[in-house]
Amino acid sequence: MNTPPEKQKRRVLVTGAAGRIGSYFVAHSHTEYALRLLVHREDGDSVAIARFGEVIVADLLDFDAVKNACAGMDTVVHLGGNASPSATWPQLLDANITGTYNTFLAAKHAGCRRVVYASSIHAVSGYPADVQVKTSDPVNPGDLYGVSKCFGEALGRYMAEKEGLSVIALRIGAFKSREQARGPGAIRLLDAFVSRRDLHQLITRCIEAENIRFAIFHGLSDNRFKRLDISDARERLGYSPVDDAAELNPATAQLDLRMLNHNETDPGQNPGIRGQPGGR
Repeated sequence: MNTPPEKQKRRVLVTGAAGRIGSYFVAHSHTEYALRLLVHREDGDSVAIARFGEVIVADLLDFDAVKNACAGMDTVVHLGGNASPSATWPQLLDANITGTYNTFLAAKHAGCRRVVYASSIHAVSGYPADVQVKTSDPVNPGDLYGVSKCFGEALGRYMAEKEGLSVIALRIGAFKSREQARGPGAIRLLDAFVSRRDLHQLITRCIEAENIRFAIFHGLSDNRFKRLDISDARERLGYSPVDDAAELNPATAQLDLRMLNHNETDPGQNPGIRGQPGGR
């Protein structure tokens, strides 16, 4: 009896692979994907992830180096860049503007199928605190970091519509461990929290999804209070988050969460908690 051939693993390039999100993702996906890990310098963090894939040291400003890193890849998960909401424009220009442009262009030239782009909740953080933002709402950044993420989303749309590269932008919330979500200061993140395992699931579903030319999805856990609406990710990707910041944080024990539901027929689609007493 012939043994069926083993399914070939997707080849995935992860930029910013030694960062907070990248290091978790590669540690939990290396058995499923053939990973190439792009880091901007060789240090203890990059050495620690070397067992999960092929490590390439390259600067996102070096287009040829990024194009070589993209060669032979099915998908690019672009997590690299400056992740500080307080970053100034000179600090953002290279990493988040030029580096993002180089990554998209390199993926196109290398014949990659898709780029999964790490956008941020900061692309829409300028909306009032009591507004739950939908993916169809216009961008409204609350800081220059958010502006740089809006650029990435717009560039991704251009690359998808005009250059034929499939692009998914993920607006990632407050990426924390479940342990961090239980901390006394974490109650202010009840509406923005995304757990490590939920974001990992979402990134994986973005890699595997078929028939998507361009899309924006919101990356939050299944929080009782959601600053961002995640219904698009549920419907189009089958995203099924398992964590809820309100259940994880013991400080919510003093609240009657039943009384804070947005409505009784749709308890999973509450607006941001920042508008509630005690919210930020």
